[in-house]
Amino acid sequence: MAKENYIEKKIIETIEQNYMPYAMSVIVSRAIPEIDGFKPSHRKLLFTMYKMGLLTGNRTKSANVVGQTMKINPHGDMAIYETMVRMTKGNGALLHPFIDSKGNFGKQHSRDMKFAAPRYTEVKLDKICEELFRDLDKNTVDFVDNYDGTLKEPVLLPTTFPNILVNLNQGIAVGMASNICSFNLREVCEATIRFIQNENTDIMKFLKAPDFPSGGQLIYNQKDMAEIYETGRGSFKLRAKYRYDKKNSCVEIYEIPYTTTVEAIIDSIAALVKNGSIKEINDVRDETDLNGLRITIDIKKNADPDVLMNKLYKLTPLEDTFSCNFNVLIKGKPRVLGIRSILQEWISFRTECIKRSTLFDIEKKSEKLHLLLGLRKILLDIDKAIRIIRNTEQDDLVVPNLMKGFDIDRQQAEFIAEIKLRNLNREYILNRVAEVESLQKEISELKDVYNDHKKIKKIIIKQLNDVAKKYGQDRRTGIVSEEHIEEVPEETFIDDYNLKLFLTEQNYLKKIPLVSLRSVSEQKIKDDDRIIQEIETHNKADLLLFSNKHAVYKLKIYELNDSKASSFGDFLPNLLELDQDERIIYMVATDDYSGHMIFIFENGKAAKVELNIYSTKTNRKKLINAYSDISPLVYLSYITEDVDLVVYSSINKVLVFNTSQISPKVTKNTQGVQVLKQKKGSHLAMVQKLEESSINDADYYRTKNIPAVGYYLREEDKAKNQLGLGI
Repeated sequence: MAKENYIEKKIIETIEQNYMPYAMSVIVSRAIPEIDGFKPSHRKLLFTMYKMGLLTGNRTKSANVVGQTMKINPHGDMAIYETMVRMTKGNGALLHPFIDSKGNFGKQHSRDMKFAAPRYTEVKLDKICEELFRDLDKNTVDFVDNYDGTLKEPVLLPTTFPNILVNLNQGIAVGMASNICSFNLREVCEATIRFIQNENTDIMKFLKAPDFPSGGQLIYNQKDMAEIYETGRGSFKLRAKYRYDKKNSCVEIYEIPYTTTVEAIIDSIAALVKNGSIKEINDVRDETDLNGLRITIDIKKNADPDVLMNKLYKLTPLEDTFSCNFNVLIKGKPRVLGIRSILQEWISFRTECIKRSTLFDIEKKSEKLHLLLGLRKILLDIDKAIRIIRNTEQDDLVVPNLMKGFDIDRQQAEFIAEIKLRNLNREYILNRVAEVESLQKEISELKDVYNDHKKIKKIIIKQLNDVAKKYGQDRRTGIVSEEHIEEVPEETFIDDYNLKLFLTEQNYLKKIPLVSLRSVSEQKIKDDDRIIQEIETHNKADLLLFSNKHAVYKLKIYELNDSKASSFGDFLPNLLELDQDERIIYMVATDDYSGHMIFIFENGKAAKVELNIYSTKTNRKKLINAYSDISPLVYLSYITEDVDLVVYSSINKVLVFNTSQISPKVTKNTQGVQVLKQKKGSHLAMVQKLEESSINDADYYRTKNIPAVGYYLREEDKAKNQLGLGI
């Protein structure tokens, strides 16, 4: 086999040579908008329509526009048509659409509603495009060759308002992206005017917040919005608007966040109903028609529509986030700018446009003035001019002879020579020459404008006022202060039901709904295991799990999976990540952390600790030093009211006392107070509740004061099976 030829190249060099040009092309020539608010694909399409006379003419088939645009846009016909679709009134993706459309262009708020083919739809430029192309023919912007060098196209459009902020623009390049939200045209014009007048003005006073064509509500946080205005980065939340139809018991959603679609919302709600997370809804459907968007949710008679909508805001795209990234191409370089910087760049761009158009007018009027000044010279002797022309034998000598005869240049002589014979009369020439003074005055004024920055500012301000007056609209997106938004706790979305918890000696925990227990008589546990505690509670309660290592673990009961009687349940060492020799010995379920914990130790001391000590503001899962470690724990119990307890010493001494005799403490690991006095090296061995013991005459063992030694256990009070806690 022949040996293959190959060239070794460093990968970094290969990437730089092959990938970098592509990346730069995507950034500079495709995905990132420029200061006029357009990407190249938008600009090429609109310019083509302008050249086709669609600013004033009738609509034409979209296919015709797409075909013409391909002369300056190297992309395929469908890519061009999709660009057109987003700029039409019919699609509704922009606050101020640039294209007046007829036919089906789909809808921005619908994922499934597709636009018709270009042969069926018709378009023309909307009236606002006059502001995009104003003075385009006066050299306001640079023109460059198209991709094959056969046509010229503008580098930018000389927009008379900051379109970059008025119409939403999104793009993904290589290694960077742009996501510019839209703002209300009136507010943008007002803010720009104020900024021109005073660069230190507070823009947020005039440019209140973003505005979207889909309406809805914007949840306003002043700090977050100020950061977006300052840096060009940040995010805010949008939410849908709804109304409640009490007669038909349904909620009608009529405006949704710009970032989502009707289908996504309906799918999300349907999924919640299907998995049982939302039980107040009977049906959800899309009732969008010619009158506008509408999602109808049929709800149950006893359901609160406001509470339901708060749930849906939390769980569905009815509330969504818009992330801002104001990345703009400035003179070919991508820059992330805040609002103030964008306005500065736009004003600088617009100033240059006005200067260039003014210079164009000066040059045109100066040319005309120059010709009229030559015409004025022949006014002194019209007969001489006629005689020169008549006596010149060769045609190409007419202009030179006029130049010599009246001391004028070639341009002036050419102009005089082209005048029709019938116009070589005194009246015509006087009328034309009368324009000289007005032209001189106009040129002088134009030069003043060109050289006076303040006058240029006044022109920009006047144009902005005119645009706001002609095309301004009321805000579509409402502004709601974050303070007025009801914060919905997570528990609102949790299904609440009664249940039983079972704790086994080998540290298995079962959570079983009461409805499942009705048909089951036995709980499945391991052969060498036993249930040491069972409590009845509900799904939204908190659970405290006390371990033999003086710690307490906190859980929300709804975080536990439902178990069946036929299963072992959750293995707590894995669930709680317990130490190797650590195990759970007691559990407490509570709603409000009322009541007390009773701890009784081998040294005869007892502690009464308020349960609310274990309630923490932070969601800590583990609390150490949950009870004292000075002496081994013999007994612990949760009480809501004081109870009688029976304590047994290792030498069969017995004491009965009431927990009211122990003062409650607010320290978790308190050593407590002495209850049973030690005697002859004895220790506290066991504790029982009085009603669970075999004591017949409790008063015999009861003392008025504690601590006490207690009394020897009488024969009639001895039980065959007195069991301790075995800690």
